[in-house]
Amino acid sequence: MVEPLTVWYDGGCPLCTREIALMRRLDRRSALRFVDVSDGAATCPRDRADLLARFHVSDARGRFYSGAAAFAAMWRAVPLLRPLGLLALLPGMTWILERLYRAFLRVRPSLQRWMRERERHGG
Repeated sequence: MVEPLTVWYDGGCPLCTREIALMRRLDRRSALRFVDVSDGAATCPRDRADLLARFHVSDARGRFYSGAAAFAAMWRAVPLLRPLGLLALLPGMTWILERLYRAFLRVRPSLQRWMRERERHGG
């Protein structure tokens, strides 16, 4: 059996928690282990602020992947998403995905506020 990837995520982020809920449903082979970095009880092998600022996964050898590379590694671990993760390995694809991820990070605070407001009003 392959050791699961550890997914370091921000449980205080409504976007992140929705994505992680989806990944939990798709991860039928338990290839992913989820750690909520926003939980002060979680032991973090890296700076907590760094783990909260960007998406990270780590493998059994302790190698960390961040941003688009982390998403691609996570996708490769889940059979349904594996084709996406393999596409990300094509020359130039991780670079493109990383640029898209960085653009998302710029609008993430606004999206988080919008989602929190929506949840507060029962939407």
